[in-house]
Amino acid sequence: MRDVGEFDDAVLTEREERNALRRVAGLSTELTDISEVEYRQLRLEQVVLVGVWTTGTAEQAQRSMAELARLAETAGSQVLEGFVQRRDKPDAATFVGSGKAAELKQTVAALGADTVICDGELTPGQLQQLEKVLGVKVVDRTWLILDIFAQHARSREGKAQVALAQMNYMLPRLRGWGDAMSRQAGGIGTRGPGETKIETDRRRIRARIAKLRRELAAMGTAREVARASRRRSNVSSVAIVGYTNAGKSSLLNRLTRAGVLVQDELFATVDPTVRKARTPGGREFTLSDTVGFVRHLPHQLVESFRSTIEEAAEADLLLHVVDGSSQAPAEQIAAVREVLDEVGAADVPELIVVNKSDVADPEVLADIRRSHRHVVAVSALTGEGIDELLKALEDDLPRPAVEVDVVVGYDRADLVAQVHREAEIIEIAHLDEGTRVHARVHPQLAEQLLASSASEAP
Repeated sequence: MRDVGEFDDAVLTEREERNALRRVAGLSTELTDISEVEYRQLRLEQVVLVGVWTTGTAEQAQRSMAELARLAETAGSQVLEGFVQRRDKPDAATFVGSGKAAELKQTVAALGADTVICDGELTPGQLQQLEKVLGVKVVDRTWLILDIFAQHARSREGKAQVALAQMNYMLPRLRGWGDAMSRQAGGIGTRGPGETKIETDRRRIRARIAKLRRELAAMGTAREVARASRRRSNVSSVAIVGYTNAGKSSLLNRLTRAGVLVQDELFATVDPTVRKARTPGGREFTLSDTVGFVRHLPHQLVESFRSTIEEAAEADLLLHVVDGSSQAPAEQIAAVREVLDEVGAADVPELIVVNKSDVADPEVLADIRRSHRHVVAVSALTGEGIDELLKALEDDLPRPAVEVDVVVGYDRADLVAQVHREAEIIEIAHLDEGTRVHARVHPQLAEQLLASSASEAP
């Protein structure tokens, strides 16, 4: 068996990957039944957090650090300590300044930490200098999020998107990451291509990036074909967007019984899901679950996931899910809208859905209702408010343009079925000569109904 550093581009079997983890941790490779989850439980990476507070209130800085701690735990580590330094701007050399870096070094040594995670995106120089001072691996917020995505991606497209984002991040940092990765022993930053690509040169990484872009472009073409097909069939599309862990997948399951994996951790959903659903009036629409957003979502991820996030830009309506139990829902809403604006979805009609209403503070709900025009409070867990949401959704979907009132012969049951799927039905009645259809429909369907109608309705 080769050393960990020699894996390079080789495709490993699942057992080889687990054995590699055991060798890194000094565990026996005879433990053949151990899973990666069990490995992480045996040896959680010990981390210290550090942030630089430049703007905003102390409460905002604390919330940012609390979110960083949740991200670190989601990545499979144990948080030992956290520091926040107040500065006008991050230190150009070591992010936190030489004095705080020296203090941080003492804390890392005293606690036996493996890694320091910074609440911000470090420049290649900051990464290299801070690692020199601390003598342990340093990870920034961006790489931490990329690592979580690498763990959670399951589909071929999702894995390719994460790999592309990681490589775009790594490319300018090859020099700084060389020392870091030579000391590390698994943990954050080693999932996806991280462990196997760091020692390659820029030419090979650029070649890999180009290949991934071609693959994703082909997948994006297939996605666009599917979207075009839905547009031709006049089926309205709804995209679920929102901050990570707001309950988007739970809401999708409640509305469609999709059976999507739901976990109480950040970025549990990386691979988007599209399902069909119906309004109370019977109109069919598609419901897309998108990746969760977060404050300062890495630009590399937005670019790599653009083809899937653009499901939101192409939608007829956005269900913007907000965590009703959050201490700062306004900040989360602003972070989501920032990403939506970046992918061209800022002008798509939006329905604010405050989830977890069963545990939400009534004052939080009242503040959201005062700040936003169209708000529905629901609990995806209990089902509370779902009927109201479906009614609001039906009201907000674009209305078909043409009103028809015709009698369709019984030999055209296919047209009547299409009316049930796509139209806003006013009345359906069965007469001796055929089915009376009184509905608002799209122009193409209106032409078909009028051309095949037995007569105008009385």
